[in-house]
Parts: sequence; structure tokens; C-alpha cells
Amino acid sequence: MENNKGLKSFLIRMLFNSKMASSGLISNVLRTSLTVLGITIGVASVVSLMGIGEGARIAVVEQFESLGQNVIVLKANSGVYSFQADEYKEIMERVDAIKSATPVTNSKEYVRWRRTRGDIEVLGVNSQYPEIKDHQLQAGNFFTTLHVDTRSPVCVLGYNVAVSLLNGRSPVGYTITIDDLNFTIVGVLKKKGDGKAENIDNKIVVPYTTAMRLNDIRTVDEIWGKALDEKDTSLAIVQLSRIYSRKIQGTPVNTTNPDDGGEMPPEEMKIPDMPMPEPPLETPPNDIFTSGEDVITITSLNQLVDEANDANRIMTLLLGGIAAVSLLVGGLGIMNIMLVAVSERTGEIGVRRALGAKKTDLLFQFMLEAFYVSIIGCILGVFVGIWLINIFKSNGFAAVISIEAVRIATVVALTSGLLFGVYPAYMASNLSPVEALRRQ
Repeated sequence: MENNKGLKSFLIRMLFNSKMASSGLISNVLRTSLTVLGITIGVASVVSLMGIGEGARIAVVEQFESLGQNVIVLKANSGVYSFQADEYKEIMERVDAIKSATPVTNSKEYVRWRRTRGDIEVLGVNSQYPEIKDHQLQAGNFFTTLHVDTRSPVCVLGYNVAVSLLNGRSPVGYTITIDDLNFTIVGVLKKKGDGKAENIDNKIVVPYTTAMRLNDIRTVDEIWGKALDEKDTSLAIVQLSRIYSRKIQGTPVNTTNPDDGGEMPPEEMKIPDMPMPEPPLETPPNDIFTSGEDVITITSLNQLVDEANDANRIMTLLLGGIAAVSLLVGGLGIMNIMLVAVSERTGEIGVRRALGAKKTDLLFQFMLEAFYVSIIGCILGVFVGIWLINIFKSNGFAAVISIEAVRIATVVALTSGLLFGVYPAYMASNLSPVEALRRQ
């Protein structure tokens, strides 16, 4: 019974202290509102800025992933070295970790269909391109190896090109003119998205042999390959580096290894003692190479995704840190206002102490006032932050509502409010009743 009475007495005291805390805030609405505003701005800044950072990270990752999984890009310095058109076949024969590869040409051509015309990017590849880049067809079929071997004038349209050229009609079977050469449309690719790294939706895909004839070229500047799986990407880069280091007779090959994230040491790339079959392609003469210049860059898109993730995480943390400063300022505002409140309410404190209020009662009351200000500012800040994110999104910014940002902002806001409220509450609870009444 005594325990129940003690608990009941404690709850009554806590309820009374809560009412006193609420009354203290309501009696100074302007001061309370300004204090709440500081916390609101801080929380809204954290939620919105971290949302922008996270949205940017997701957008960049999606752009790279739109290029295909486990894709390796070999890019030649066109002023120094160019790939032969059939060099991809040698890569597939000599690199066990690569299951498919294609030479790549890229050019902008004048395209006409009836009265619709304009400059459109034309991509020259082989029949393995959809497998390498994980593309699917919306209509028709992709061109075949026979089309490539016979340099057939056939093409596959990106989704946006098909819509803009033929106004929504099914384009398969129609003929368009690319740089005065008539091409038969054999298929349309499914919409891939808005990835700006390589938006295939805005391109026309043709056999690379046809593209080379169209542009009167004999070599290509890029080869794309697809590793068997993610773990084989690193092995494929090592094998390619060894092959081209010997092929180019020790000229620099810039490689990105997903496992260690850095460049491969030259002594590893050259491997002078390792027996390698002689490449079937003619080795370019030494005089075309310049000292210290990257002749071939070998890049894993998986590594680019990881690097983009790391860079954007750092940016998100920096944005969050900058926004957190405003939360700190809001917490200092709570302490400042609470100290002023304690100074102005010494009479109230003295009366309560004289009527039997304990130090813990006053400590709890003023801590509750700090908590109420923090929680109200936190709730308003989250809603304002979400509202700002929606405004950013409507204006084309890559922003998302990050649950992690909301959680961090809430925890920091409540913690800072309570911490900065401790000192004023302690000062109030330790005022002598006689001294408080004398001051009043």
C-alpha cells in the first residue's frame, strides 16, 4: 500500500510539473516560437540537404548501372593507338573471364524519316551488345551476326528516337535514312531511363561494320566486354592488362582494379617472364607511342559505381555536417532562452520551493520545457524538410526522403535540446527559496 501511495504521489507530482512546464512555454509564446524556429530550421536543413546528397548518390549509381553489370571498357587513345575491328575476337579467345565483347563506334549522323529529320547519335556494335549492356527489346529483334558480317543497313532504335521519329507508330519494317544510306528498322529497345552517362534511349544502334563503312573508318576507339560475374571482373582486367602491355611493348596501360581501387604496378602489367602466345594482330610500331601517355585505359564499371558511392557518401556527410551546425545553434538558443526564463521566473521558483517543491520537481519542470521545445521543433522541421525535398524534386533535383536523415536529425535535435536544457534546469533547481523571493 505504501509503495502504491508513493508511486501515486510521484505521478501526481510529475503531472503537475508537466502542466507547469506547458504553462511556462504558453505564457511566453513569442519567445517559445523563436526557440522552436531555431530547432525547426536545423532539422529541416539536415533532412533536406542529406536528402539531396542521398538522391545524388542514387542517381549517379543508377546512371552507371544503366551501362550494364560487370562491364569492362577498353578505351584507346586515338592519337596513339586504335583497336582493329576484329580485335574483340582475340580478347574473347585469350581472356577466360570475359564471356562476350563488342567493338564500339560512336558518331552523330543526319537522320531523316519523311519530314522528320535531325542529328542523332549512332552507335556501332555487334550482335552481343544487348547481352553486354543488359538491354531488352520493346519491339522486333536485334540484328544478327549475319547482319554484322554482311555489313547490312539495318538498325535498332532507342525508345525516345522511335517515339520522336515515328510519332508512336510501330517502326519495325520502316526505312529511315542515315547520312544518305537507307536503313531498315528491325527493332526498338525498351526504355532504359534518364541515365546521362549513356542514354541509349536517344541513340540508333547499327552493326559496327556498317557504321565503319558509313564513316569510312578502319579502326575503333573502344571495346566493351562483359565478365562472367562480378568476381571475374578483376581477373579480366588483370588478363587484359598483361595482353596489352606485351602487345604495346611496355607502353603505359591505365587500369582500374575493382579489388584494390588503384592502378596496377607496371612490373605486374608487363610480366616479362610469363609465356604468352603471340597476338595475331600486327603490333603497332614503337614510334607512335609517347613517353608517359596512357595508350589504353581499362575500366570496370563496377569500380566506377563504388567510387561514385564513396564520393557521394562523403558529400552527403559534408552536407549533413553543415546542416548540423544549425542544430547546434538551435540548441544554444534553447539554453539562452531557458537561462533568461530562469532569471525572469525567480519569483515563481521561490514560491514553489517555499510551498514544498523539491529540487527534482524544478529540475524536471525546466527539463520538460527544453524537451517540449525540441520535440515541437523536430516535428515541424521534419515536415518542412520533406516539403523542401518535394520542391527540389519538382524542380529537377535528384532528392529523396532519407529515413536515415530523419532519424539522425530527430536524435540530434532531441539530444541537443535536453543537453542544453540541463544547465538552466540545474540553475533553477538550486535557487534558494529565500534568495529567489528576495530577488523578486
